[in-house]
Amino acid sequence: MAWFDKRWKTELVPAAEALPGRADAIATAEAHFVSGRPLKGGVPEGMQEAYFALGCFWGAERLFWETPGVWLTAAGYMNGHTPNPAYEEVCTGATGHAEAVRVVFDPAVISYEALLKLFFEAHDPTQGMRQGGDAGTQYRSGIYVLNAAQEAAARAVRTAYDAALKAAGKGVVTTEIAPAGPFFYAEDYHQQYLARNPGGYCGLGGTGVACPVRPGAAA
Repeated sequence: MAWFDKRWKTELVPAAEALPGRADAIATAEAHFVSGRPLKGGVPEGMQEAYFALGCFWGAERLFWETPGVWLTAAGYMNGHTPNPAYEEVCTGATGHAEAVRVVFDPAVISYEALLKLFFEAHDPTQGMRQGGDAGTQYRSGIYVLNAAQEAAARAVRTAYDAALKAAGKGVVTTEIAPAGPFFYAEDYHQQYLARNPGGYCGLGGTGVACPVRPGAAA
């Protein structure tokens, strides 16, 4: 059975072999631990949302909630096959999901391109199905886009950063760019984990190479 198949820690599980999941969403927090805003609130007028995967979502989520212009964050699971997965299931690799962060931001303060720059510089996007000491398909690098403009920006910045890494003697970018499918909110204890547990684990670590963005992108 897919649950016990160790292949799905290093390669993506096919939909036909993914865990079945469940009809109802798993329980999570009602409000953001830091801001107090509704965790599942909509996108306020004038704001936008984005989705990123860059390894363990504990440190990744803190990176974004501490960024000026970001209004709301949440930890969850994206780009897999299993509906409403639980953390223990995601960790087997048999759901196909990546640990991801939902980011609601004010484009008058920070642009999508500036968020892409932050994303690429905060982790090593050349590692494939791992991030540092965290090994598994759920730790892969990913950008999940909501429209053609986000896709174009993500592909342009990925190409530019790939060139910068090659010039620095680093590896090839493995970041996946895909349409944003369902975002499944992670369990309560994962939400804003490093605010609840200030001494907790954070696996973020960049390459030390700056990511170029177009002039004026960092609003």
